[in-house]
Amino acid sequence: MTNKANENTGETLQEAPESLWDSDETVAMIGSLQVHLIIFLALALFQLHGPIDEEAVVIVSNPPEYEETFEMVEQIVVSETPQTQVGADALAELDMAEASAEVFAEVADIPNPIDLTPTDLGQIMVNKIFSQPVAPQKRLENKKGSVGQGIAGAAGAVDQITMEIMQAAEERPTLVVWLFDQSGSLTRQRDDIRDRFDRIYNELGILNGADKENETVEQDQRVLTSIIGFGEKVNLYTEEPTADLKTIKSIVNKIPVDNSGVERVFTAIESAAKQYKNLRRDVGPLGPKRNVLFVVVTDERGDDVANVESSIDSCRKLGIPVYVIGVPAPFGREHTLVKYVDPDPKYDQSPQWAQVDQGPETFLPERIKLSFTGNFEEEPVIDSGFGPYGLTRLCYETGGIYFTVHPSRNVSREVRRNEIEAFTSDMRFFFDPSAMVRYRPDYLSQQDYVKAVKRSPMRSALIQAASISNVSGIQRPQTRFVKTSEAQLAGDLTKAQQDAAPLEPMLIQMAATLEQGLAAREKEDSPRWLAGFDLAYGRVLAQKVRTETYNAVLAEAKRGMPFKEKKSNTWVLEPSDEITVGSKWQREADKAREFLDGVVQQHPGTPWALLAKRELEVPIGWKWTETFTDLNPPQNGNGGGNNNNNVPKDDQKRMLDRAPKRPIPKL
Repeated sequence: MTNKANENTGETLQEAPESLWDSDETVAMIGSLQVHLIIFLALALFQLHGPIDEEAVVIVSNPPEYEETFEMVEQIVVSETPQTQVGADALAELDMAEASAEVFAEVADIPNPIDLTPTDLGQIMVNKIFSQPVAPQKRLENKKGSVGQGIAGAAGAVDQITMEIMQAAEERPTLVVWLFDQSGSLTRQRDDIRDRFDRIYNELGILNGADKENETVEQDQRVLTSIIGFGEKVNLYTEEPTADLKTIKSIVNKIPVDNSGVERVFTAIESAAKQYKNLRRDVGPLGPKRNVLFVVVTDERGDDVANVESSIDSCRKLGIPVYVIGVPAPFGREHTLVKYVDPDPKYDQSPQWAQVDQGPETFLPERIKLSFTGNFEEEPVIDSGFGPYGLTRLCYETGGIYFTVHPSRNVSREVRRNEIEAFTSDMRFFFDPSAMVRYRPDYLSQQDYVKAVKRSPMRSALIQAASISNVSGIQRPQTRFVKTSEAQLAGDLTKAQQDAAPLEPMLIQMAATLEQGLAAREKEDSPRWLAGFDLAYGRVLAQKVRTETYNAVLAEAKRGMPFKEKKSNTWVLEPSDEITVGSKWQREADKAREFLDGVVQQHPGTPWALLAKRELEVPIGWKWTETFTDLNPPQNGNGGGNNNNNVPKDDQKRMLDRAPKRPIPKL
């Protein structure tokens, strides 16, 4: 019985493996593995799309390689012929600040500042670290006319923008958003750009008259256009982007004038970015659906410049370059005067002058406020070589271009006021962009700009001196003193001293402030900051010596000065290179000339050199000369009694024919 049982047990053990594979659990497990494997393979064949992040940064992929040649691009070039249309400089020189990097490579790189956190090992005194920006190497092909590169014949800003649109459209379909300032001073410029649209869109190949037989619908829509106007409010005038030229011109023609005097340009840019951000989302391996370019047309700096950083963030996040057809910022000034002519010919067309905000070219004032006390002339408004800080920084950070447009620009001589064209600023001096390229302002954020200034005692001293209340100097000091008696002469001299005395404390304060930066001057490597500091220090010393020696020679004269000629009865003060009232002022005068001469020699062809040269043209000291004044001049006759001159007979007719005159609107 035992053997038989053992035999049965052995048979059972031999058959056990076969029963394991035949079990229900094993079959279920194998089936489950097969089902999961099929599911995994099926999922691998499908592309899964996650939820769309509204605030995601767009990463634009490299453009696909095309087999076509560049023959079509070579046919469209920036004109070398001097232009008279809007955006062109009449003297064949392009005056614009281009947001270009100094280093070029195959791959573009826009670095972000990195915050450094303190460690226990030591304190790093640098607040921000910046690596050098790298621009796409292909942009080297389009550097004509940028700052620092003069060319024989400059094309208009609009022509250059056409090239930028063309290049964007070659990569992928493109939307061009035109943002027009609706102020009254831009009326004629808007009309000029509208009239120039024929050429722009003809070159882009989307004219209504194009050959439709050889074009597809997709080609027609390769470039779309949207129009936005801004003033006190922001208005979208195209419900949907369009490629119809007639519609585009009609919309621009009907943009109303905003007389509020408010220009919210940065608000308009942010609104446009929000409006068209959907076009910048990645739709596949080729990147966004469309390229988007903003073109701003304005003649002011914008009243909402506090929004510049948020505008930059919005445009950079979406990869939208901003191009501005703007105006040159007045050197170191916020305001300038614009020649206004009523755009309606039914009204008086005589020019009027209105103040507008077009500067300065830097975030904080880098220029002291002084006038020419030697020749008693008001300091002229001159070109800074760059646009207003906020808009130019926006172009710089987004990879666009700021075009400074002034039809009356002349780099070879002073521009007279009667040469200023309508709706342009009263600027008297302009400068060659090739000379100004080394003096580009620091287009840092406001926070980083302030930190950079604080790290340099020289820069801090210049900024502090520039912030001191306006010191106008002795605008029209009394220089002629007629002597009828000793007491009368002493009284006149004392009154003149009192007029000059309030200026001395402010000039002394400015000089002392600037002297704090002298020790750090040798460590400064920026030509712009060096030119600004040396000009400020030289001019402040010159003004200080002029004011103090004026007071000193008047005090000396009160002690008595006999005339050399018996006939003389008048003392006259004239500028002189000789300081006769003290060696201290002579040393300061020599130092002032040393700094001013250095500016002229080291920074030729710049605003700093112009102002230094004009300061040096007038002697710093004073000297007395004597002359005769007739105290009893003959009385003019009345031309035959009480008879009045005949009034021209056509005066009444002229009054009747004169067109009515309207007040200047807010610009």
